[in-house]
Amino acid sequence: MGADRAILLQTPLRPDQELQPLAVAKLLKWAVEKESPTMVLVGKQAIDDDCNQTGQMLAGLLGWPQGTFASGVEVSGDKTVLTVTREVDEGLQTVKMPLPAVVTCDLRLNVPRYATLPNLMKAKKKPLEVVDASSLGIDLAGRLKVLEVSEPPKREGGRKVESVEELIEKLRFEAKVLA
Repeated sequence: MGADRAILLQTPLRPDQELQPLAVAKLLKWAVEKESPTMVLVGKQAIDDDCNQTGQMLAGLLGWPQGTFASGVEVSGDKTVLTVTREVDEGLQTVKMPLPAVVTCDLRLNVPRYATLPNLMKAKKKPLEVVDASSLGIDLAGRLKVLEVSEPPKREGGRKVESVEELIEKLRFEAKVLA
């Protein structure tokens, strides 16, 4: 991705169950305050819990504006205003906000480059700062508790109907969804 260096925030918490969105947002807030970026790009949602909360929580903790589900991002020439384009049900929506800002990225924002072998070798030489999250004094305690996980009930097989009239009859008398 072209990074010159990286910070790894290590924690013994399992990211798929114990490390919750608020804790991640607090850790990212620490990194943002340390590095002072103009813009923070985060994913739209995690693939493990599908929460879609970390970016919004980070913006709230920082007191920064946020552009969510970004499929396009433009920074003004004077680097003070961010324009975010996002897909909504009605089409495209464009919002403007002052920088610094947090942006949650949709998959359409970018097509990642695949690293070549020489670049992978160069990346191994880049500095990686490892920080023990427990040394930061940040409360990472979970606030959410999974009470139950269960499979949805099995669905009945579908039925073919021969005509629109038969479909309406079945919807009205069998499914009782039409009056």
